[in-house]
Amino acid sequence: MLTVKLLFNVRYYRDLLAMVFAIKEINETPDLLPNITLGFRIFDSCMSESRAIERVLNLLSGERVTTPGYRCPPHPPLAGIVGETMSSLSVPMARIMGALHYPQISHGSVLSSLSDKLQFSSFLRTVPPSTFQNMALAQLVGHFQWAWVGMIVSDDELGLQGGQAIRRGIEDSGSCVAFMEQVNLRYSKEKVHRIAEMIRGHASKVIIFHSPEVHLKMLLQTLHTLKVTGKVWVFTAAVTITPGLLDNQAWRILNGSLGIAPYTDHMIGFEEFLHSLEPMRYPDDIFIKIFWKKAFHCDFKEANRTKDVVVPRQEGEQTLCSGKEALDEKVMTLFEMNDLSYTYQSYTAVYAFAHALNILINCTSGRRLVTKVACDDINNYQPWQILHLLKTLRFKTRTGEEISFDANGDAPATYDILNVQISQDEEFRVVKVGKIDPSAGGGRDITVQAGAILWSDGSSQVPRSVCSESCPPGCRQAGREGEPVCCFDCVPCSQGEVSNSTGTVKCLKCPESQWPNNRHDQCIQKEFEYLSYDKPLGQTLTIATTLLTFFNICVFGIFIKYRHTPIVKANNRGLSYLLLLALQFCFLCAFLFIGPPKTITCMLRQPIFGVIFSISVSCVLAKTILVVLAFKATHPCSSARKWLGPKMPICIVFFCSLVQTVICTVWLVNSPPIPELNMKSYNEKIIFECNEGDTIFFYSMLGYLGLLATVSFIVAFLSRNLPGSFNEAKLITFSMLVFVSVWISFIPAYLSTRGKYMVAVEVFAILCSSAGLLGCIFFPKCYIILVRPDSNTRGHLVGKAHLTSKQKEC
Repeated sequence: MLTVKLLFNVRYYRDLLAMVFAIKEINETPDLLPNITLGFRIFDSCMSESRAIERVLNLLSGERVTTPGYRCPPHPPLAGIVGETMSSLSVPMARIMGALHYPQISHGSVLSSLSDKLQFSSFLRTVPPSTFQNMALAQLVGHFQWAWVGMIVSDDELGLQGGQAIRRGIEDSGSCVAFMEQVNLRYSKEKVHRIAEMIRGHASKVIIFHSPEVHLKMLLQTLHTLKVTGKVWVFTAAVTITPGLLDNQAWRILNGSLGIAPYTDHMIGFEEFLHSLEPMRYPDDIFIKIFWKKAFHCDFKEANRTKDVVVPRQEGEQTLCSGKEALDEKVMTLFEMNDLSYTYQSYTAVYAFAHALNILINCTSGRRLVTKVACDDINNYQPWQILHLLKTLRFKTRTGEEISFDANGDAPATYDILNVQISQDEEFRVVKVGKIDPSAGGGRDITVQAGAILWSDGSSQVPRSVCSESCPPGCRQAGREGEPVCCFDCVPCSQGEVSNSTGTVKCLKCPESQWPNNRHDQCIQKEFEYLSYDKPLGQTLTIATTLLTFFNICVFGIFIKYRHTPIVKANNRGLSYLLLLALQFCFLCAFLFIGPPKTITCMLRQPIFGVIFSISVSCVLAKTILVVLAFKATHPCSSARKWLGPKMPICIVFFCSLVQTVICTVWLVNSPPIPELNMKSYNEKIIFECNEGDTIFFYSMLGYLGLLATVSFIVAFLSRNLPGSFNEAKLITFSMLVFVSVWISFIPAYLSTRGKYMVAVEVFAILCSSAGLLGCIFFPKCYIILVRPDSNTRGHLVGKAHLTSKQKEC
């Protein structure tokens, strides 16, 4: 007889017992599958793809038969399969099961591609896929602020794909992967030793393992032999953390390590069920005697003949097993009850099948039309019906947790954070120290009980793992060329920026009212600068604006009082009123430039200035044209008479100012001016100013204003020699000369100044140009009205000789 030395893992055996326990509970529950006994058959894949395929064919066809579809056993039809734990074994199984529409629920396979329902149509799982595991692992690394981590992955397609996904997640979170090595159980000792030496000499203190434990065993054993200490091992959900992973005392290297595993709830009564185990009560369980032998260090009197397996008697064993030994608390530690991880998932997988069968048999929830099977026909259902019910299933466990599968057949993505703690008396414990729940939101995605974690050095202080030490306050981290972002140099913060903590990646700008001190680790108060009412410059401009406004009001009052005199009535009285009103607003708009900039004042001051000045210059242009037409129309046969009338000046003012209004409107819509703190011009103070937005609109506004003034100047200049005692064209010519000169001088002065002086230059230009129009056009008329009333006659204004000569010619 062939003797085989078995690699017996209590954790895997515990998964099996959880299934048995679930079936026992279901058969004893009157509300679930009443009057029906749920049965099971168990096959061992022995971590071999070919063996897993063979076992699946056995289940589908019957024992010792491997032809699916030709099943001849006497028991009821197969409802589905629970398993496999390893993704590499679930893939070939899922392809076979999918082709025949048999449901398969895995309690440990996390490969993300298994969510593809086109390839694996009947595959479901009670654990989340590795896509969420990668996110969870990146969150865990970020939570402990580990910036420099190494990775060990299995040398196969699943390991490499998963490793790359985990690497991307870690790097996206801001940390770096220092190295990524591959392992495999077939590697030579020399190759494994080289990897272990590299880990020992590397600066990274945190090593992530993403591989089934079978590939890690030799590497961990070698690391223990080399006495590698000071490292933190982090295991992904692909690794089952168990003392059986290593031989002798080598498993102490796992002390302080962390791991993530699918969320586990409490299994009521499971511990009592384990206490009740006895070899005599379960004679068909081929594993219980192996467990008994390991737990009590004894041997049975006769070899266990279970087909091709014989449990050998280990050297040095003298005690015989009676089968009645008590599973006290000391022995129960072998089952590691504080970490049920995948055991709980196999437990819920069985319940999922039971609830689906219960719905099918009782035709509940209105599903009879879907299943198309008689309610009492337990021997005549089809596997695709069970699969359909599983995909839409939603039920609660005995503890109240809701179980369901999404459209891809995956369970909710929730993980437990586990910590391996080995006491001085060699007690191996896996303790839950936190939870990762991406659906929690609100910053509660990850919760960690820091005080419950025991690290490898026995302290509760989180180990640090960095490529470069954190930069002191006043500096920022600057990456080194050709190296990961976690390797950096410390660079002092730039002007206007500070860092008041260590490890700052980016210096922060000081608040609006502050400036960095010499060490760039603190912001100090600094002065704001703007054209203020309480400063001499602002007060001077305010007084000037007030006086000019008063003069304009006086002129307006004179023109209203003497509105029936010839000099006021000449050249369109209404146009003069409109010009005076526009000049009044021109003076007043200067107040929009004085005082602290606000959103509304910044938006309105330039457009209002541009539109009002356009109206003013348009009025001047209209007056100039009217002067020319008035003298041309004195000839009785002149065609200019038809242009004289109240509509012509209104049209000129309207259309000329409309163009400026369109420019300003487009400006406000596309790039409106906004308040801005200018900290670049001066270090010791902030210039509080208005950002004019797109400057092309500002200069377009000024350009159009200059165009109107130039046209008015040219027309007035050409008509300056018109006859008459009072020639208004000469006054307009001079006023436009002053206007254009002021704004030509304004542009270089405006561009060469900053802050409040730039604003003051514009206010000065507004006041000067407006005063030029007021003084040149209206002051001479006011002089005639008030001082020379004898000249305020129509004959004196037009000139009799000129009028008589024109009439004679006609």
